[in-house]
Formats: sequence, structure tokens, C-alpha cells
Amino acid sequence: MGKETDTSQGRISELVSYFLQLGLIGFGGPVALVGQMERELVGERGWLTKEQMREAIAICQSLPGPLAIQVGIYVSYLRGGFWGAWAGGWAFIVPNFVIVAALGALYVHFGDLKPMTAIFYGVSPAVIALILHSCWRLSKLGMENWLQWIIAAACFVITVLVKAEVALLFIGAGIVGIAYYGNIVRRPPTASAALVVPLAVQSVPAFAAPSVVGKLFLFFLKAGALTFGSGLVIVPFLEQGVVRQYGWLDERQFLIAVAIGMISPGPVVITATFVGYLVGGFWGAFVSTVGIFLPSFILVLVAAPMLARHRANTNVQGFVKGAYGAAIGTILGACILLGRIAIGDWLTLAIAAVSLGVLFRWKVSNPALIAAAAAIGLSVFPLLHPAWVMLK
Repeated sequence: MGKETDTSQGRISELVSYFLQLGLIGFGGPVALVGQMERELVGERGWLTKEQMREAIAICQSLPGPLAIQVGIYVSYLRGGFWGAWAGGWAFIVPNFVIVAALGALYVHFGDLKPMTAIFYGVSPAVIALILHSCWRLSKLGMENWLQWIIAAACFVITVLVKAEVALLFIGAGIVGIAYYGNIVRRPPTASAALVVPLAVQSVPAFAAPSVVGKLFLFFLKAGALTFGSGLVIVPFLEQGVVRQYGWLDERQFLIAVAIGMISPGPVVITATFVGYLVGGFWGAFVSTVGIFLPSFILVLVAAPMLARHRANTNVQGFVKGAYGAAIGTILGACILLGRIAIGDWLTLAIAAVSLGVLFRWKVSNPALIAAAAAIGLSVFPLLHPAWVMLK
């Protein structure tokens, strides 16, 4: 018994050590992070077989939430059991939290300075280009037929014109997907077939917390349960909630938060940490981070075993396909809304266009592109003095 306990503790220690390192240097987005895990954990360390890794990726792609974090949790579960999943998952997240919370503190203290305004004058249009390019890549990966494109177009129009609740769009699109791709119309759904819809619906809180910190936690808890398709789905979700519903940030502050999420290691949803710090200081950052990632742990540890058994169920697949189409449409809609704030003159339009061209032509890292745009902003902003730029 003691030997088994020692072995379990040793494996958990190995998981914590590995994921702390990956969380600290893990740039390149979910595909790059998952590829690195596969190369190191299957090929070099032999912790998993190729079949186990492929199953982990396939199952986590069917769940809402950031793919890389969920694969890390699933891998940790296979290697270290229940407690290994919690230890490995949070070890993956902690370095991102520390980095982004520190950047939030710097912004709170120095954001009023003109150099900061100049930097984000250049960075904001580059962020729009990054989101558009990532959306194009996502559409190539998961948009399979005409219905998904119709769903995407409808969600795009609704996001731009009606500005409806993003959560309802995902649930509605998922139901359309079940009706078309599944067999729910032909026979009553089984418990596994209706798995994803109840999870999404029950994630929407029915009450408002009395404090800002409590509201942050509940808001990001819902966001973490509804980021189908990619962590980028958090962009329209946050724009609708953080900017328009609660008014915690203005549009330019929100663009800064997205930029921080895209240039820091780890998933884009770490944007939640930055938003939380701006709204509620350290504890706001802490509860926002816990809220955005907690659904991933619950889904992987509770829903993933069921999906492993029923992944081929047409109703589950239908919901995921419908929600994926909604993800593409809402991301594009958010780009239009945010683009109105980020692009206001010929230079910002040129930065966005050139950034997009560079991303399509060459493999450029997000931090490198953001750094170049920031340098342009610092150089040109003092000369142009654009009056349209909203200061903090």
C-alpha cells in the first residue's frame, strides 16, 4: 500500500513539474501545445500510448473549453488519477495566471501614461488581424457543410445587429445541430445524447452575486462552460458581458485585455485574469481565473468518461457541430464590433491589413507581431496625435 502511494505521489510530482514548465514557455496556441505534449509525453517520456493521446484529443475537442488545458487535465488523469488531474491542470494554469496578473498590475499603475496609449494604438488593429486569421484557421478545421455556414452567418448578423446573449446563440445553434445531424426527432434522446445541452444550460446562473468579485466568478464560470470551438470564443462572449452588459471595461481596455491574452503563454481565455485584475484587483483576477477554468476540470473528470463511451452518438456530434458554427459567426461578429474601435485612420487600417497579410504569408508568432505593432504605435502616435483614440 505504501509503495503504491509513493508511486502515485511520484507521478503527481512529475506531472506538476512538467506542466509548470509547459505553462511557462507554452507559446503558439492550442494546436502547438497539444502537439508538444504528444511529442514529449508519448515519444520521449512514454507516459501515454499514441492511441491514448489521440482519444484524449478527440474527446476534449468535443467539450467546451480551452483544448490545450483540457488535454493536459485528461493526460494528468490518465497518468496520476483524480488528484493528478487537479495537480497537473492547475500547474499548467498557474504560470499563466502569475504572468497575466502581473501585467494587469502594471497596466493599472501605468496605463494612464501616453506611451501606453501609443503602444495600444498600434497593437489594437494587429489584434483584429490575429483574431481574423485564427478564425480562418478554425473554419478550415471544423466547418464541414452548408448548415454550419448558415448557422455562422445567422450568428454573425445577430452578434453585429441584435447584440444578443452569446450563450443563447450557442445553445440554440447546438439544438439546431442536434435536430439536423442527430436522431432526436426520430426517437427520444438517451441521457448521453442530451449530455451537452444540460451542461450548457445549467451553467447560466439564475441570480446575481452581491459583490463585484462574486459577479466576476459567476460570469467567467458561465464563459468557461460555453467556449465551444476555440478559446477565441471568449472574445464575443466577454465583449457582450464585460463591455455592454456590466460596463466593467470600455472597448479599448477590452482590446488590451484580448491582446494580453494572445501574447502570453497558455490559452487565450487567460484574458479572464487580466479583466478580473482591472475590475477587482488581485482577488478579481483570482476568482476570474478559477471561474474560467473550473468547468474544464468538471467536464473532463465527469463528462469525458461518458463521451469516451458515447462519442459516436449522433446527437452529441450534432450539438458540437452546431455550436462550432456559432463560434465562427460570433467571433467574426465581435471582430466587426471591435474593429470599429481599433481602426480609426489610415495607419491603423494599414497595420491591420499588413498584419493579416503577414499572418497568411509567413509563420509569425503572436508576440513578435504584437511587438512590431507596438513599436509602430510608439513611433507614429506622437506625430499623428489621433484625436479619435479613446484614452483610459
